[in-house]
Amino acid sequence: MKRLIAALLLTATPAMAFDIGAMSEDEKAAFGEAVREYLMANPEVLVESINVLEERRVASEAQNDVALVAANRDAIFQDGHSWVGGNPDGDVTVVEFIDYRCGYCRKFNEQVHDLVESDGNIRLVLKEFPILGPDSETAARFAVAVKQLGGDEAYRKAHDEMIALRGAPSPEALKKIASEIGLDGDEVINTMNTETVSAVLRDNRQLAERMAIMGTPTFIIGDTLLRGMPADGLEPAVAAAREAKG
Repeated sequence: MKRLIAALLLTATPAMAFDIGAMSEDEKAAFGEAVREYLMANPEVLVESINVLEERRVASEAQNDVALVAANRDAIFQDGHSWVGGNPDGDVTVVEFIDYRCGYCRKFNEQVHDLVESDGNIRLVLKEFPILGPDSETAARFAVAVKQLGGDEAYRKAHDEMIALRGAPSPEALKKIASEIGLDGDEVINTMNTETVSAVLRDNRQLAERMAIMGTPTFIIGDTLLRGMPADGLEPAVAAAREAKG
């Protein structure tokens, strides 16, 4: 009987739930002991319950992320200021929120760009999202300033340099990079703190807040939001986005 009572408690639906408040103190104590005995004898029940709760949590978060993507679609995919690479007419867009001082962004940078190049039909959008301190902010401002002054190709080169930069993004280092990609270093430095650059980073931060994005790298592919690089890479999400489009 004790095992049956405990099992009912663990599996009951709201419609089957009983009013424990109607029990006497002795009945409550006996019931609690029955539950304890059952769980001690069958600890796998707790594991199963935890797994079910985790599955429900993941499913709920995924549904919420789909809604967030739908509500912010224009700002995510067509903001008008982010760099667009890969195939501009690609059938799938991969959006990445990056921080140049983020070790994981650096680790997976080559993997992301290898996928875009080998696939040939991916549109890549990069959004600077500096969250790791002053050096992150400086690097992001430099990249945005380069794009505004030199265009997409200059930005691509600056991105490659910044993602590989191991030292601090000092004015001297940034001027050197600017010169190597054909821009005036002083002009880039002066542009970094202008409102036009600040507006880009502000828009990216506000979008990230709406999307509950708190880390980098974060990817958006189709309706899927990936908080970090999946263990199996981005290919499954790209394939799923293509399949969803029919």
